[in-house]
Amino acid sequence: MDLSINIVTFNSLEPLKSCIESLIFSINTELDYEIIIIDNASADGTLQYIELNYPQVFLIKNKTNLGYTKAMNQGLHASKGNYLVQLNPDVFVNPKTFQMLLKWMNENRDVGISIPKVLNRDGSLQKQCRRSFARPLEVISYFLKLDHLFPSHRVIGNYVKSYLPEDEISEVDAVSGSCMIIRREVIDEIGFLDERFFAYQEDTDFCFRAKKTGWKVFYLPFAQVVHLGGRGGSGSNLFKGIYEWHRSYFLYYRKNLAQDYFILVNWFMYLMVGVKLFFALIVALFAKEKIVGTKKP
Repeated sequence: MDLSINIVTFNSLEPLKSCIESLIFSINTELDYEIIIIDNASADGTLQYIELNYPQVFLIKNKTNLGYTKAMNQGLHASKGNYLVQLNPDVFVNPKTFQMLLKWMNENRDVGISIPKVLNRDGSLQKQCRRSFARPLEVISYFLKLDHLFPSHRVIGNYVKSYLPEDEISEVDAVSGSCMIIRREVIDEIGFLDERFFAYQEDTDFCFRAKKTGWKVFYLPFAQVVHLGGRGGSGSNLFKGIYEWHRSYFLYYRKNLAQDYFILVNWFMYLMVGVKLFFALIVALFAKEKIVGTKKP
């Protein structure tokens, strides 16, 4: 089988409907593929809708919300394809997307992971789709918006690679799990996602591990998808989502980066994660739109 597309859902039926329709229309019969949906105990009718309308979809039904990472691993374990895809349920796939991506990856055998150009609803680039390994200065520059002032700087602008042209094929450090294409040999070599991450940062961690073993990670803008952002279920429990985002960055940093820095730098980063978490929770209390993650009209 060419392709296994894995989608984790949690109370995200409405965007999921468009996602599945776009997938079937985009791929048609040109690839031998499967769609695997892993549902984390949704209460919005997702299971009934899929069973009634898409009997060909392989459906994994969890009795509780296992989180994104454990659920995605369930799908990846069940996948039969030569390429495995992590896809968010709030992604609209443009025609021929996966045909183009697989053709390019078949011609570039040293590339283990790739992502298409991910667009916001307004057609702009979703900058977080290609990024760095989130080292201290890069992260601080990003959250202080210094990358807006110095987008061409290769350190200040490195978190979202703002110095790279949007429409140029580029090797990057990491890509988003919103539409990540993984060569099966990568999983055979490094294993599955690290389930210590409930959700968030598991994608960067996976790319970090792949790069350490010599695989390349690429951004491929000749194929495009649209990611609505924040509509994939993270808003079902806003405060848990915010907590898990910050917890995951703390775990990721301690696991992969802390050994590269002096202890005072590390404690400063841990303090900043805590401070940012506190203010994020305060802001969320008064936010009109209860969304975690990328969002842009």
